[in-house]
Amino acid sequence: MAPRKTATVSSRKTAAKPAAKASNGGPVADFDRNEELKAYREMLLIRRFEEKAGQLYGMGFIGGFCHLYIGQEAVVVGMQMAQKEGDQVITAYRDHGHMLATGMEARGVMAELTGRRSGYSHGKGGSMHMFSKEKHFYGGHGIVGAQVSLGTGLAFANRYRGNDNVSIAYFGDGAANQGQVYESFNMAALWKLPIVYIVENNRYAMGTSTARATAQSNYSLRGSGFGIPGIQVDGMDVRAVKAAADEALEHCRSGKGPIILEMLTYRYRGHSMSDPAKYRSKDEVQKMRSEHDPIEQVKARLVEKGWASEDDLKAIDKDVRDIVADSADFAQADPEPDASELYTDILL
Repeated sequence: MAPRKTATVSSRKTAAKPAAKASNGGPVADFDRNEELKAYREMLLIRRFEEKAGQLYGMGFIGGFCHLYIGQEAVVVGMQMAQKEGDQVITAYRDHGHMLATGMEARGVMAELTGRRSGYSHGKGGSMHMFSKEKHFYGGHGIVGAQVSLGTGLAFANRYRGNDNVSIAYFGDGAANQGQVYESFNMAALWKLPIVYIVENNRYAMGTSTARATAQSNYSLRGSGFGIPGIQVDGMDVRAVKAAADEALEHCRSGKGPIILEMLTYRYRGHSMSDPAKYRSKDEVQKMRSEHDPIEQVKARLVEKGWASEDDLKAIDKDVRDIVADSADFAQADPEPDASELYTDILL
């Protein structure tokens, strides 16, 4: 992508306060108090929900696969803050955070995780396969990279219908090496489809470091052969994500075609609940938690600016914990699907 233009410096003698920047030098959105509080609450809801999901998995209430989003909350929350009604979201199997960010109810998500009839897929999809047409969330997908092609199809539908909607397709650094991703890039660039491709680069594709598995680890450049611009974003700073999202969505809505956002983020847990994550040191994880945690960054700004006290933030945390506890209680009490559900929602 072309270098960002340098802003014109004012000739006034009074020195302006330096603009805030992300850890990688990129721009950040200027959040007001309400935006900071919204980001804090939304990210905290995802964090507490995922912690509870991990507990229920360990207790045997959740079966199959379960991929937690802990550490990556700023990516989906910052993107969602920039989107408008009608924009579609599609992602892979690390999807609970995306569901909650789009407004799907914690009860319905947890009920699906535990295989209950009130779940978003009526207890038949589990962790990786949920869907909400009302919230414009088109899945969770278990096949690596499959959602990229489907997200491109959503963008094609928007272009065909002539609406102003943008498709947001999330995928990981591992999926970025899949062939269908580049087939999708080619189609999107050829037809200037309104889609934002988001690479959530959490540094490890399952148990393999990106440094060992990819020849080009700057994923924002992956679309250069198709003329697709890309931006590297500090995915641990929700303000940086929001700033990049504003730019990317405007790019798409103005008819310029697709764009890639590489979110430099980090997952604190293993690839899935069955992964002990012994391929990285505890010090590495702790350093990210202590220096770059997305929730703690917002919390520190709120307190520093006098926009919220410690007691205010504790009250938000309690409210979020109550929502999550209620979702867990609801899910465990909800009945399992009737046996007749085996024959519904099947395409022949």
